Amino acid sequence: MRQLPAFLLEQPDGTGVSFPSGRRALVCFVKEDCPTCNEVMPLLEALHRAFGAHLDVLLPGQTADGNAELTDRHALTVPILDDSRLKVSFAFDIDTVPTLFVADADGREQQVLVGFVRDEWQALAGRLAGELGVPAPAIDWSALPSWRPGCGSKSVDPLIADRLRAEAENSPLRARRIEIAAQDDPFEFMFDQGFSDGLPLVPPTPERVLRMLAGTRRDPQEVVAVMPPNMGEATVEKIAINAVMAGCRPEYLPVVLTAIEAICTDAFNIHGVMATTMGASPVIVVNGPIRHRLGMNMKLGALGQGNRANATIGRAVRLAVRNIGGAVPGGTERSTLGNPMKFTMSFAEWEERNPWEPLHVERGFAPDDSVVTVFAMTSGPVQMVDQESRTAAQLAGSLGMCLEAAFNPKMHYSTDVLMVVCPEHVDTLIRDGYTKADLRARIQEITARPIRELVADARSGAGFKEAVAARMSPEELDRRLPKFRQDSDIHIVVAGSDAGKFSGAFHGWATGEIGSQSVSRKIEEAD
Repeated sequence: MRQLPAFLLEQPDGTGVSFPSGRRALVCFVKEDCPTCNEVMPLLEALHRAFGAHLDVLLPGQTADGNAELTDRHALTVPILDDSRLKVSFAFDIDTVPTLFVADADGREQQVLVGFVRDEWQALAGRLAGELGVPAPAIDWSALPSWRPGCGSKSVDPLIADRLRAEAENSPLRARRIEIAAQDDPFEFMFDQGFSDGLPLVPPTPERVLRMLAGTRRDPQEVVAVMPPNMGEATVEKIAINAVMAGCRPEYLPVVLTAIEAICTDAFNIHGVMATTMGASPVIVVNGPIRHRLGMNMKLGALGQGNRANATIGRAVRLAVRNIGGAVPGGTERSTLGNPMKFTMSFAEWEERNPWEPLHVERGFAPDDSVVTVFAMTSGPVQMVDQESRTAAQLAGSLGMCLEAAFNPKMHYSTDVLMVVCPEHVDTLIRDGYTKADLRARIQEITARPIRELVADARSGAGFKEAVAARMSPEELDRRLPKFRQDSDIHIVVAGSDAGKFSGAFHGWATGEIGSQSVSRKIEEAD
């Protein structure tokens, strides 16, 4: 016989009633809006009157107001116990109300009746009368229907069940719980506690976090990364909490987890990215089939507002850096001006409109892999406007002239860029057979300047120092330097509307080992 869960519930007068009590018991779960529960309430009252001196008749009711209504409607003397928090219903694994358990004095299950079957209830009443040696209750069984299905228990409602599962002893949630006063506004509370990026957050209730965790196969306590500057352990659960606050859907979580793995690598150097006064922030590009499954925007307005996946994935990563890693403005985050990308910046590449290899394939992944790539960028998207160029050489040169402004036109070999080439510009480039390599080479050609033109002077103190230039020979000063140290510092993706000759550029931070290097990671999706 199964041992039924023990419980302590209150009667309407506040008196506690415990199970098991050392007496046999009938435990029937009910709720006010269930027609079958209302059908059996007179029977439960009759069983209480007939057998109450010999056994406990316990009625856990699932709604506080509904319990009182049931009592008044049926003139009950048997008290309905308050299970409005549904913890006992959840512990008993109730799918249907009414469900009646017959238990022995030690709380072991002897019989279960689900819904209402007249013959079963009549047989139970007769059997109990015989075992207890008392008259059977006076019930006109012929006036009752032969069968009535029950109703769904409130404890199996998906929204409620998540909360109950989170509160159960075997909950996968281990993060610190913060209780707030009943009169506190949770939204204002999160602002006051410093959890927010300045915009309202979704309260990360246990049920919401559990729903978020359903988006991944990974163990909630797995440490995804150790996150600077506070070296906080970014577990799957803690990342899920920040994803809830950001407004993510559960299916976005694998992208967020992968992006956090990528930014916490030594190569990306998230500590330096967030601490620099230059105002760098992660930019997230998503490739592969997952773009479509999540409904990410890669077309009109791809770098702007209006798409939930684009907006909340980037925001979740940024909130995790703040709340797990401790990178808070005014603390270790010391950006001179700040950066709108510190709220969010994530988008998908429009691979189907890309005549070249998409970003992730260029980086060694298979076309059907779903991949996140992270870049440390200080500004952008800067619009590169060219509505007039009709040849690839013209357009590539024009784009190169725009890119020369990164940091400062005199500062060469200083940074990298992420180019977002719009479809109309792509069409111009491919008409002349341009590859990505051709585009990069043309940019480098157009931006190449003699070192003597890059020396600090009366117009600008940026560039090569005069003392350094003074030690150079005329031949060295005539040497032409392209804008970027290497062609691979020009990252290229395709996105945007089919209409409009406006490409975009994100200007990078310090590159290489002294700064940040872009990182790509394959996304591990849930089944």
